[in-house]
Amino acid sequence: MAATDVHLHDPQTLYRHWEDQQWSPFRIDLGHDAEQWKAMDTGDRELVLWALSSLMVAEERITTKFSGLVGAYGTEEEATFLATQQVDEARHMQFYARYQDEVVADPGAIAEHVARARRLLSPSFEAIFDNALVQAHDRLTAEPASAEAKVEFVTVYHMVIEGTLGLTAFNFITRYLERSEQLPGFVEGYSKIHHDEQRHIGYGTWFLREAVRSDPPLADTMRATLRSLLPAVAEALAPPDTDGTDWDALGASSEEIREFAISGLSRRLKIVGVPLESL
Repeated sequence: MAATDVHLHDPQTLYRHWEDQQWSPFRIDLGHDAEQWKAMDTGDRELVLWALSSLMVAEERITTKFSGLVGAYGTEEEATFLATQQVDEARHMQFYARYQDEVVADPGAIAEHVARARRLLSPSFEAIFDNALVQAHDRLTAEPASAEAKVEFVTVYHMVIEGTLGLTAFNFITRYLERSEQLPGFVEGYSKIHHDEQRHIGYGTWFLREAVRSDPPLADTMRATLRSLLPAVAEALAPPDTDGTDWDALGASSEEIREFAISGLSRRLKIVGVPLESL
């Protein structure tokens, strides 16, 4: 079976899954995390705080820069599922803000958490989340009927941000914390967020495959978008205070982390019908 023939869930099926997989960011026990946080090695704590800051900024951006896609729906079933994704993103942002309040012990409004988190992040994050995502969202909001605008936005959001950066961060952060038996509440909440994002990525992969099948030139829109972002993606995976080339973080080498990110993206692009080699 060719990669492009892989079965993908349509929006209605994804909506049904969402109904069956509800969770609350306020029901996760963070008591043990608060105790462990105070006793953590300084290096570990700084690394986790950097990861948490990355997630905090990412969730704020993708929560507030998503309504354009909801307004660009093609069918009622798609509109229904996309509305659930915006709810998911707000829930994720609430979990990270609660974690800052109760574990990092630095309570404040979400905007304060985001502003503080931004100080720890690299310019590559700004290029992806403040420039590429915002510009794609602004264009889609202005041109909701444009197939090119919708493909560009979904490529940035679902393929790059969630499908590449998001899945890679989840894999290595949770693996590191589970192996060191640290921050179980964070791992539990992050794992629930991961399950939500699997649905989102499933939608993005489904949509892009359908779009390219119905209008093959849209593959060029995907290629141009990916070519412009992949250098920033590679830089965004590197922790602070590194040269951006060879480094170790979360118990993994830069080579291992980048290989995981690229292999996942390559797999999804083959399903869509726009293989990575064609960029």
